[in-house]
Amino acid sequence: MPTKFSQSASALNTFAPRLLDWFKTDGRHDLPWQQHQTDTPNPYIVWLSEVMLQQTQVTTVLPYFARFMASFPTVQDLAAADWEVIAEHWAGMGYYARARNLHKGAKQLVEIINETGDYPQTLVGWEAISGVGPSTAGAIMAMGLHKYGVICDGNVKRVLTRWAAIDGDITKSVTTKQLWALAERLTPKDNSGLFAQAMMDMGATLCVRRNPNCQLCPLKADCLAHAEGRETDYPVKAKKKPKPSKFSNALIIENAQGDILWLQRPDNGIWGGLWSLPLQFVEKVEGDTNSKIMTGTQNLNVSSNEKIYESEFTTSEQIIYEWLIENKLVAKPVSNTLLDDAPIKHSLTHFHWYLQPQRVVVDNKQITELKDRLNAADIEFKWLGQQKARDSLGLPRAMIKIIEV
Repeated sequence: MPTKFSQSASALNTFAPRLLDWFKTDGRHDLPWQQHQTDTPNPYIVWLSEVMLQQTQVTTVLPYFARFMASFPTVQDLAAADWEVIAEHWAGMGYYARARNLHKGAKQLVEIINETGDYPQTLVGWEAISGVGPSTAGAIMAMGLHKYGVICDGNVKRVLTRWAAIDGDITKSVTTKQLWALAERLTPKDNSGLFAQAMMDMGATLCVRRNPNCQLCPLKADCLAHAEGRETDYPVKAKKKPKPSKFSNALIIENAQGDILWLQRPDNGIWGGLWSLPLQFVEKVEGDTNSKIMTGTQNLNVSSNEKIYESEFTTSEQIIYEWLIENKLVAKPVSNTLLDDAPIKHSLTHFHWYLQPQRVVVDNKQITELKDRLNAADIEFKWLGQQKARDSLGLPRAMIKIIEV
């Protein structure tokens, strides 16, 4: 049975023409990855930008995209690059699984190109690439290949839920199906790439989360949310529970020359493949807590809880934790009033992370012993000063916050 829509046939049929007319005069036409003004679109550029734009705003992505294109102008260049170089280029943009998927996806694409002579030409083919979901695949088909493709990302969902007053929870599959059906109904068979660009612009520039600019919207005449004055009631999303808070110490293990120990994080988990100071878990509490302050005098005593010890400490951090205890070395809070009063807060998808920088200075004998232990466990580590580490390693934003203070 055909899907029923809340809007009239006239509204549905004129949606795309109105949007495209608006985009022609008022949309963005100077973004470096846009392909609607070329006869020979480049799917690599669209794929790269779409992965970067997942969870990240255009203004943040622009300099990162420029750096990637300068260093990796082709998918073959990206596939051949060392992970550490890619991580350094990505560092600071967050959601690092995207970078790992990008590297893996580049290798997959090169294999396909070597076998077939071209990029994937179907939606299914692009969805098989690591990190590419239905909306990203649709964007690549529409904008990167100038074929038919449908997008239904966060911006599009916001536009559609308001325009059609879709009041179902957008985190539920039934609402997702409804939104995809509407997106497919509205997307023209011709110029679907132009339509995709226009929808992205609509959500990014007019139909924004707060204070949407309805007066300039080409769809306001039949936008059901606007008619009711309820624009910001959409999209509907179940209220999330407050994020839990996690507390850790960030150890600045320093030698006499000012070099610091940096560890490469495991590929899986938070900050996979990036470089970090050794971290020591303190505790985790349910719900958001902005008032709790970590002090530098807290003693870490989690080794008796094996479950926590194994889950919160990487292998390298376990080695360092035990080595500090054996050598009776105590890390002291960094001498900074701001940090003493309020540790660095770093918000991730599922929790807030409070990091307390603590310093311990070690001598050459102790360094040699620690190096031997880490080498015996095949741990990747480096001794670098703060600035050199920032310049040459892929560091998470939280680590940059620490060394910038």
